[in-house]
Amino acid sequence: MTTPVPAPAEFDLSHLLDHAGYVLRTRMAAALAEIDLTPRMHCVLVHALEEERTQAQLAEIGGMDKTTMVATVDALEQAGLAERRPSSVDRRARIISVTEAGARVAAQSRRIVDGVHAEALSSLPQTERTLILEALTRLVDGSLATPAEGVASVRRSRERKA
Repeated sequence: MTTPVPAPAEFDLSHLLDHAGYVLRTRMAAALAEIDLTPRMHCVLVHALEEERTQAQLAEIGGMDKTTMVATVDALEQAGLAERRPSSVDRRARIISVTEAGARVAAQSRRIVDGVHAEALSSLPQTERTLILEALTRLVDGSLATPAEGVASVRRSRERKA
């Protein structure tokens, strides 16, 4: 006796989420490039402003490996937007401190990011915007909160089906 093969789903959730995320990331990168910032630089600036954080903590928040994080902080330092300083609570640790210029750029980049998000949602009626954001929040706080262990992540979306 053979096991019946399930019919294909009407919607491919993986593809939909991956494609939406990919397009959103490309739009974000293009918009931030206008102020000479990358999405990674934006992430570090914004999260370093929230509270005293080490380079390792910021790398974890931004999903960056050590090499990428070092290069990102180096670029922020060269631009005069951040600097590495000793932690006020652990003298062995170094934190990323945002300069005054960095705080101004972070405020500008937040406005840019908010604009990209608003544009992405603009084709939906307000009630659907609220629903999709609430539903996605429940997913990432619930059943999609933790990635599978030991699986290499895939960054690029599949091509959209015709």
